[in-house]
Amino acid sequence: MTERNLICIACPRGCPIKVTLDDNKEVVNVEGATCKNGDKYARDEVTHPLRNLTSTVKVSGGIATVAPVRTNGDIPKELLFDAMKVINSVTIEAPVHVNDIVIKDILGTGIDVIATNEIA
Repeated sequence: MTERNLICIACPRGCPIKVTLDDNKEVVNVEGATCKNGDKYARDEVTHPLRNLTSTVKVSGGIATVAPVRTNGDIPKELLFDAMKVINSVTIEAPVHVNDIVIKDILGTGIDVIATNEIA
């Protein structure tokens, strides 16, 4: 058995959570979660952590040289560095609008990278 201690980020409470895993890395117990979102967060975090990614991409022909972007959903944590390589290789043309898809289906995750600001 293995124990992992986490601070939950599912809501503002920040509950301390202890997750017990068996030898096959399966969750056998979650203690300290005060809501169902905390329980789900803890189970996901120790078995398959996901993250929302925010960054910037280069802009050509705009009043700014970069545009803020984010993923429109969570991607596996282990893909963050590869996703950043893809994002850093992209240059988009102005104008840029909020929610424009900058990169469709990044790394085959089914998640898009979208613009989060206007660039004229």
